Amino acid sequence: MKLLEKIDHYKRAIDEIRPFESHLLNELKNYYRIGLTWSSNALEGNTLTESETKVLLEDGLTVGGKPLSDTFEALGHAKAYDFMFTILGNRQISEDDALTMHRLFLKDINLPFAGKYRTDPVLITGSKYPVCKVKEIEAEVKTLFHWVASERMSYHPVEFAAQLHKRFVFIHPFIDGNGRISRLLMNSALLQDGYMLAIIPPILRQEYISLLEQAHTNDQPFIDFIAERVLESEKDIMRLLHISIP
Repeated sequence: MKLLEKIDHYKRAIDEIRPFESHLLNELKNYYRIGLTWSSNALEGNTLTESETKVLLEDGLTVGGKPLSDTFEALGHAKAYDFMFTILGNRQISEDDALTMHRLFLKDINLPFAGKYRTDPVLITGSKYPVCKVKEIEAEVKTLFHWVASERMSYHPVEFAAQLHKRFVFIHPFIDGNGRISRLLMNSALLQDGYMLAIIPPILRQEYISLLEQAHTNDQPFIDFIAERVLESEKDIMRLLHISIP
């Protein structure tokens, strides 16, 4: 069975217990709120552990000895994650959604740049490919979200989500937070189509970065990588809900 076919097979098993009751849905939302916030921030160098992220988000307790920026990143990502759940009903993702996510993520870290496109050129360490020029950012973002609105049905939902991630992060429209927002956009698309989240654990950081770099010329390995992460989330949910894996 091919990877996308296996994902759809597992999705049908999960769909049999949908719609989730409100309590269970809230539990699942809270479960991934911690895991996605921790993993996405850790990919970018945040030093909070998963348990420290849990204590911060659930109990409001900060961790002594850790940079204040790490705390603000966790709190900001959690707010952007919560916003993600407000756009699930209409199966649309817009430029304004991306800007709102970024504003929520960055406003307590760097308010002047929160929800705004960068005004300075940047270089991506370790990459031989340039990102979008400053003067072209707004036009490129608008082109991307036109593609989102017009071409979504041309792709399998998991493939579309991976493409959205790749295309957004290649534009690199923000001074900071591009990876985190691209992963939130990707997961918004997955949830809108009824799929589980793609969570990338820090242990896979090097593979993830390498496949993103390779995606400039061949994006199929990156798409497969994202699909594998969706499949792992499906397996995780099926274990938690005692759904037998076919």
